Amino acid sequence: MAGGPAVASALLAGPGERRVLLPAHIAEQPAPAHGAIRDFAGVSMGTGWSVRLVDHGRAATLPPRLQQGLQGQLDQVVAQMSHWESDSDLGRFNLAEAGSWRRLPEEFFTVLAFAMRVARDTGDAYDPCAGAMVNLWGFGPAGGFERPGFAPPDAAQVARLLERRRQARVELDHAGRRARQPGGVLLDLSAVAKGYGVDRLAEYLEAQGIRHYLVEVGGELRGAGVKPDGQPWWVALEQPGATASAGGELVLALHGLAVATSGDYRRYFNADAADAADSSSPAHTRPQRYSHTIDPRTGMPIANQLASVTVVHAQCMAADAWSTALTVLGPEAGLALADRLGLAARFVLRTPDGYAERLSAAFQQMLA
Repeated sequence: MAGGPAVASALLAGPGERRVLLPAHIAEQPAPAHGAIRDFAGVSMGTGWSVRLVDHGRAATLPPRLQQGLQGQLDQVVAQMSHWESDSDLGRFNLAEAGSWRRLPEEFFTVLAFAMRVARDTGDAYDPCAGAMVNLWGFGPAGGFERPGFAPPDAAQVARLLERRRQARVELDHAGRRARQPGGVLLDLSAVAKGYGVDRLAEYLEAQGIRHYLVEVGGELRGAGVKPDGQPWWVALEQPGATASAGGELVLALHGLAVATSGDYRRYFNADAADAADSSSPAHTRPQRYSHTIDPRTGMPIANQLASVTVVHAQCMAADAWSTALTVLGPEAGLALADRLGLAARFVLRTPDGYAERLSAAFQQMLA
């Protein structure tokens, strides 16, 4: 592991200040002469998607049925990897017989194998096989946390699930593109599939000969090329809560880059006071605010001061997974790992004075 954090904790920039992040390399290919920006949009994965691209100045030069082709890319991701659909490839794996091997579609296997590498590199701080834990805390497809009277699981329930997880591990057969269901393991790729969907849209555009575009799915983005005026695709980075006004604007030139943010401010619940009233209950010592991000090592929602982690990467799938993994690891271990792996990451922490940030060395190098 690397030494201490490359950048010590610092208060965010003052109101009205604007900081700019630039890619290390700028491609010299200009946008088409007289090109125009065209917009496409739709719905997938419980959220919206959008594409902005530069044509050659004539809409007729765009591939036919481009809207349907873009939607089809995301429909395929859902059909293979949705844990909300029992008839998806992932849903069928989750219901498969204990000890059975299942051959997976190439895209599904690629995403699962990548997610399991991130799990290995983080000591299981991130785990695509932790769907049962997410369900236990009421954040899975069946819901629960939003229903009146929902109570957090007790320590015994969490301990039983942790023990079951230790005894049942998914195995991968790379040569045969197969995965083994040990029995009862519920895959949940929600922390990586959306980013993969962004990459699929970008790759589809590239295959159609489109080189200048900005792709977005549920707030995660990837861009390439430039706009007709020669400017890159400028995007404001997602900010938790009041940090946008307290810390000024932070903008990124999405030129051959993708960006994803994980934050505990998106989905959470507050436990009722009655849940913690009994001092003999394990719930009594838990924080009252329960994040939807679960630490697979403890079976508990994270409680590590982090409000959000943003990762900038060439692949949105990687930015998506790593933003979640670093959030679970926390500001110290997360920043150390980001520096060791050369990840461009921004950590926003809650402090008694408001918010503070820590930047990995790679992120700091992008600041103009």
